Order: sequence, then C-alpha cells, then structure tokens
Amino acid sequence: MAAALRPREEKSLEDFYINRFGRPLYSMFFEDYTQKVWGLHPSRLGADWGAQRVKGLSVTEILKDMLMKGLRRKPRHVETSLIESFIYPKLGPGQLWETVAGRMEQAGGELRMNERVTAVHVAENQVDYVETVSPDGTLTRRPCDYLFSSMPLKDLVASLTGIEVPQEVRQVAAALPYRDFITVGLLVKELKFKNKTHVPTYDWRIPDTLIYIQERDVKIGRLQVFNNWSPYLVKDYENTMWIGLEYFCNEGDDMWNMSEQDFIGMAIAELVKIGFVNRDDVLDATQVKVKKAYPAYHGTYYELDLVRAFLDGISNLYCIGRNGQHRYNNMDHSMLTAMKAVDAIVAGTTDKAAVWSVNTEEEYHESK
Repeated sequence: MAAALRPREEKSLEDFYINRFGRPLYSMFFEDYTQKVWGLHPSRLGADWGAQRVKGLSVTEILKDMLMKGLRRKPRHVETSLIESFIYPKLGPGQLWETVAGRMEQAGGELRMNERVTAVHVAENQVDYVETVSPDGTLTRRPCDYLFSSMPLKDLVASLTGIEVPQEVRQVAAALPYRDFITVGLLVKELKFKNKTHVPTYDWRIPDTLIYIQERDVKIGRLQVFNNWSPYLVKDYENTMWIGLEYFCNEGDDMWNMSEQDFIGMAIAELVKIGFVNRDDVLDATQVKVKKAYPAYHGTYYELDLVRAFLDGISNLYCIGRNGQHRYNNMDHSMLTAMKAVDAIVAGTTDKAAVWSVNTEEEYHESK
C-alpha cells in the first residue's frame, strides 16, 4: 500500500511495475522474467514499454476483477491482461494472413515472397521505386505510388538512396536495439501437470495457452500449449500435446550460435528440470529462429523522434507494424497502423500522426 500512497517517479520499467504491483510482487513475478526477455534489468528499460503493454493493469484492477467474478457480475471494463476469451483462427494466426494474401491476389494484386529489399529510392521527397533481390539473385526495380514499410527502421534507413540522410538520423537508426527470439517446438505424450481448476478440459489437461516462467535457474522465458489455442493445430489431439518453448537472446550471442541439436537438448533438459515433462515422453522436436522479434526500449530508442521526423518528410512512405515503428505492439495494433495509413491515403493527407499514435493512448483496442 505504501507504493500506492507514495508513487515512485516512473523513470524506468522497474518504477512502473513497483507502482502498480508493489515491490514483493515485482520481485517475484516481473524482475527476473523481464530480464530474460530484454537481457537488461528493468531499471535500465523505459517505463513507456509498460504503459503500452501493461496499460491499466494493477493489483487493484486484479482484485476488482476477482470480486466481480465472485459476485457473478460482468465488469464494465476488462484490462487487456485479464481478457479470458477472444477470436482465434482455427489453424493459427497465419491463417489470417493466408486469407488476406488470397483475397489480395484475387483482386489482381501480386505477392512476392522471400525477396530482400536492397534499396528504397527517393526522388523529390517521394519513394519512386524499391529495389529487391530474389533468392536466385535476380535484381528487380518496382515502381511504387505508396510504400508501406514494416521492415525494421534500422534496415529501412540503411536502404534509403537518392536522398541525403542526416548523419544523426543514420546513427540513431543504426543503433536501435532489438531482441531476437528462438522457439523450440516439442511434441510430447503429455505434461506432468493436471488441471485442478474449475475449467473443464480434455483428459484433465491444463487449460493454459501461455505460461510465463519466472524461475531464475532456467533460460526459458515462456511456454505455449498449442492444443489449447486450437485443437486443429495438433494432428493427434487425443494422444499428444504440441508445446512451444520460448527463448529470448541477441543475434550472435551464445544461445543464438548453439547448434539446433544442442539447443533442443538444452530446452528439453530445462523442461524436465522444472517438472513439466518426463524426458521419455518427448516424441519430436524442431527449432525456429526469428531476428529482430522485439524492438527494445533503451539506447537510441529515446532519440527515435529524429528518425520519425525525417521519414515523415517522405510523403508517400508509411511506417507500420511492430518493427516499422519500433514499437512493441500487439497484432491488433500492428494491423491498425496499416488501416490508419490507408485512411490517410484515401483522405489525401500526408500527415502521419494518426499512424504513429496507435497504442499511445490509455485505452486498449481489444474488447471482450
């Protein structure tokens, strides 16, 4: 309660968490997990990450939610982290984008995949063409009326040609920090834990989709149970479980450079150590690496306005999505940035303020 009576000045993510949850809960649930995700102590990360992702969640809001559920009353507003149901594609989020791609092509659009952008050429403060290279080395220039860029700002600025980029803008963009991601998928017979909640589940399996791992002595940060996202994600739903082990790292560090076999071995050993599975129940495994999965909130992030101001001066360029804005948005916010960009084009305005303002307000766009 003392933290609530005398709030700390929120200079860091640590201050943000302590103000909303108190120091004991911060130490138990947030401190070590946050360091796993970002590779830095929360005292060195910006408070605005919490403002975007945690929003209004606090001990008070959690207690109010519990009380309303106990009284079997529907709260007028549900904080994002407390939402219990939502629409999920039958075959996972990728199904959404496959559908979008299909409709775009049906409408006459052309989709080019696995091509790397080598240059974004600007003439008279407008992007006039984008140069790409295909896997076989073919170089192609593609004229464009408008460019929606979801590529990392670091890469976008580095690819600009035909325009003089101020040295300070180049330096800030080049030094923007990111966190990379490795996931290990495991096919297992079962988990050792059984469901002891009031939520009915098949064969008393745990009902969770995501489990955050706070333990200090393992590197795993989060566990996904794909059976619980959708039963259609697992071929043999009745006899197996498909789980994802999530690790956060930096490209080129020891974890990133581990061989796939060694990494999978480490992941299985960690899951056995914390009591989730028996080693003999692991049937199959795979590994996936993702570069620049998380834009980070430290370093030159605090000079990002310089980069934004320069890019906004390119009239037909719209920076969208998580990496396109260097903002740790959820999928709904990332989609909304593209919608706002379309709105601007339809309205005939080059003002990008609405595109950049997504997820900077207090209210969250998701609803139950």
